[in-house]
Amino acid sequence: MSLFDQSEQERILELRKVLHRHNHLYYVESAPEISDREFDRLLAELAELESHHPELYDANSPTQRVGSDLSHKFEQVPHRYPMLSLGNTYNRADVEGFYRRVEEGLGGEPFEICCELKYDGLGISLVYEKGRLVRAVTRGDGVSGDDVTANVRTIKSIPLVLPEGAGWPESFEIRGEILMPWERFEQLNKARELRELPLFANPRNAASGTLKSQNSAVVAERGLDARLYYLLGEDIPAVSHYDNLEMARRWGFKVSPAMQRVSGLEAVFAYIDHWQEERKNLPVATDGIVLKVDSLSQQRRLGFTAKSPRWAIAYKYPAERALTRLVEVTYHVGRTGAVTPVANMEPVQLAGTVVRRASLHNQDIIEKLDLHIGDMVYVEKAGEIIPQIVGVAIEQRSGALGLKVKFIDHCPDCGAPLVRYEGEAATYCPNSTGCPQQIKGRIEHFISRDAMNISSLGPETVDEMFERGILHDAADLYRLGVQDLSGAYGTRERLAQNIVKAIARSRDTGFDRVVFALGIRFVGKVAAKSLATHFKTIDRLRCATKEELLCVEGVGEIIAGAVIEYFSNPRNLDFVTRLEAAGVNMAMPETQTVSQRLSGQSIVISGTFTHHSRDEYKALIEAHGGKNVSSISAKTSFILAGENMGPSKLEKAGRLGVRLMNEDEFLALIGGETPSL
Repeated sequence: MSLFDQSEQERILELRKVLHRHNHLYYVESAPEISDREFDRLLAELAELESHHPELYDANSPTQRVGSDLSHKFEQVPHRYPMLSLGNTYNRADVEGFYRRVEEGLGGEPFEICCELKYDGLGISLVYEKGRLVRAVTRGDGVSGDDVTANVRTIKSIPLVLPEGAGWPESFEIRGEILMPWERFEQLNKARELRELPLFANPRNAASGTLKSQNSAVVAERGLDARLYYLLGEDIPAVSHYDNLEMARRWGFKVSPAMQRVSGLEAVFAYIDHWQEERKNLPVATDGIVLKVDSLSQQRRLGFTAKSPRWAIAYKYPAERALTRLVEVTYHVGRTGAVTPVANMEPVQLAGTVVRRASLHNQDIIEKLDLHIGDMVYVEKAGEIIPQIVGVAIEQRSGALGLKVKFIDHCPDCGAPLVRYEGEAATYCPNSTGCPQQIKGRIEHFISRDAMNISSLGPETVDEMFERGILHDAADLYRLGVQDLSGAYGTRERLAQNIVKAIARSRDTGFDRVVFALGIRFVGKVAAKSLATHFKTIDRLRCATKEELLCVEGVGEIIAGAVIEYFSNPRNLDFVTRLEAAGVNMAMPETQTVSQRLSGQSIVISGTFTHHSRDEYKALIEAHGGKNVSSISAKTSFILAGENMGPSKLEKAGRLGVRLMNEDEFLALIGGETPSL
């Protein structure tokens, strides 16, 4: 090893240590010492050095936090210690009953209770060996769960490597909840609403769906968090549950500051009463309190029932509910034509906010509730954020009933007869090219931050230009001049200039975001990036067959069908052609040529990989002069073989004598020289 290589390797180890520390300060302690820009600079330096030294790959490196677009099929892993559920109670009498049973079980011996918030997330077990995260497993059925290690590594509040000299055991397990903070939950649902996807009912469902994603890049993007609350192992440091968690906090784990050790039933009730209101100010969802006997030896003496520990119980707060009057039901048409009924109610205070409107979701919900105008309705906040009508106070109906709420049969915006497709809950306006609300919705999606990011241009401006007849679809944006815009605003010429400049800049937007901006149904940011990376140009994408689309990572039958349907519509083809003519970027950048080490070689990629995605390996092959081929033949130079390679390909490779090369061998072959992927 050269002195230069040695110094680079030392720098890699140093940067990993520094970045782990700053990550903990930012995401756990909320006390950053450096700017985001400086953190990103250090992370970029580490990524560059690691690309030169693939032999130093480390799954727990800070650079791995971004996840991968590989498809992870979850393996079922048994728990070393069963993950039992807690007994639930909803009243103070049951809490007192639990306390008295503990007193009796311990024969009158003094004991303390550790009071904790009950976080509403997805149970997780984290296993650490020699200070490094080695496995993350969901609760599952309590006996075994899904191995979600690759996804959990993207959660920045979970330490990948523990600080040296902190006193952690060589081997231990720590359990907790994976959570989606309220802020990220609202952002996610807002994005899903724009794409007319079903909304997550609450942060727990969102966290669960995210953690079970087959694509860890999606998990990294959604910003999950964690709270840890129980330590297990043969050599854990303290005899007190509370003390063990305080030590875990010092090791870098995110343990709730609300945890409190108390003596006596009155102190337990005081804790419950305090957090009934205060929990509404927390950044993550909670639905109750967990009470645990603090002493581990007393926990062992109390033991377990068949389903739950005798030394712990969960007290759950009742959902907050309000009663108000239904005034009318209106209907909203989205950009894909989905028609959503909205209940408009007399204002009512609920969970800290004034609620006036609630989604009724679809026709089936309306029929199930048997709603009439003027009904007194019960409203709850699903997950304490989304208002929904959960029932009708039938006993308060008197005299003649108000008009029965029936789902409309014509579009409220354009008058077209509505349709409901087999197997779908939603009802649609089929007039996609003539319905004003759909057209304006597609333009607003096109200009949004995650799409073309045309700043200074908002829904009000879009609506005004549409009504003036100068904007019929998003392609019309590229022929607008300052005069077209300033005319509507009188003397606001500076704003018009800014809008025109922003539109001009958007021509250079990355192709993956252009694909997302097209508004193809079911194609989100991640799927758009996969499609753009795989097909590279709009011409190849619009001509892709279903079989070709299904070869793309993360693309299944639904997305493939939506892409084909989109490009089979002549109006959509005309729209894309006009965007091309306006100079909008319709291709990925040409792959940078790094070397000719693979010149003349035909290479097949098969299986799943750790270091890069399949599309990234295809780019690497082209960057080093090689040729990607899809099928094995006698002319195949070698197969870049990952995990789970198909048996038929293995058999054919053996029969033809084609060499199999794993990804470490491949990266060594190209010398670790990578283009910008």
